[in-house]
Amino acid sequence: MRVEVFRTRVLRTNTYVVGPETGRDVAVIDPGAPGPVLEYVRRENLRVVAIINTHAHLDHVWGNHPLAAATGAPVMIHADDAARATRAHPLAWVVRGKSAWSPTPARQLADGDTITVGTIDLEVIHTPGHTPGGICLKYKKTLFTGDSLLAGAIGNTDKPEDWKRLSTAIQDRLFVLSDDIAVWPGHGPRTTIERERKLNIFVRHSPDVIERWLLDSLRGPRKRKDAEAS
Repeated sequence: MRVEVFRTRVLRTNTYVVGPETGRDVAVIDPGAPGPVLEYVRRENLRVVAIINTHAHLDHVWGNHPLAAATGAPVMIHADDAARATRAHPLAWVVRGKSAWSPTPARQLADGDTITVGTIDLEVIHTPGHTPGGICLKYKKTLFTGDSLLAGAIGNTDKPEDWKRLSTAIQDRLFVLSDDIAVWPGHGPRTTIERERKLNIFVRHSPDVIERWLLDSLRGPRKRKDAEAS
C-alpha cells in the first residue's frame, strides 16, 4: 500500500494520500493541505477517486472544496458528521468564496462500508466520541484513525458521555485488532495498536481522573515542603 503524508503548518494535521502500490488511483484522507497534495498528484500522474474525511472538524475538511474542484473526486464522510461538514461558516466565504468548508458529500458512510481505491478496499470503522461521525479506515495492517486515536492520546471530548463513547469504541473496535497494525493518526507520529493498548492511559481513564492525578502530583511536593518548614 502506498502512503504519502502531508502536514499542515498551523495545526499539524496529517493529510494522507493512499492507494495500491501500482496503478494511478488514490484516495485523499483529511485534506488539510490541498496545495501540496495537488502538486504531488499531478507530478505522479495520479487519479484521485475519493476524498474521505475521518470527521468534520475544520482542519480535516479545509481542503475539500479546492481538491474536489480540481480532481472531480467525490467527498465522503460518515452520515452523522455530514451536516456539520457542510454547515455555513462566515470565514469560508472569506477564504474560499464558499458558504461552507465542504461541498455536499457525494457519499455518506456507515460502519462496515468499504471504499474501493484501485485494487484495495478501505473498511470503515465507526468510532464516535470525538465527533458523532468519527471513523477510522482499515486496510490489512494499516489503520487511519483521524482524531479518534493518537500516539499516546485520544481526540478531545466535550462531555463525559462523549469520552465514554470514544473509549468504548477504541477498546471494542480498535484494541481487538492485531498488535502489529500500524496506526496513522490525524495528528502526530505513527504508532501501533500494541503500543497504544499498553501505554495509552487516556483510553481507560477519563479526563477528570487524569486531571485529578496531575493536581495530586503537583500538591504532593508542596505538602512535603510545608511539612518540612513546620
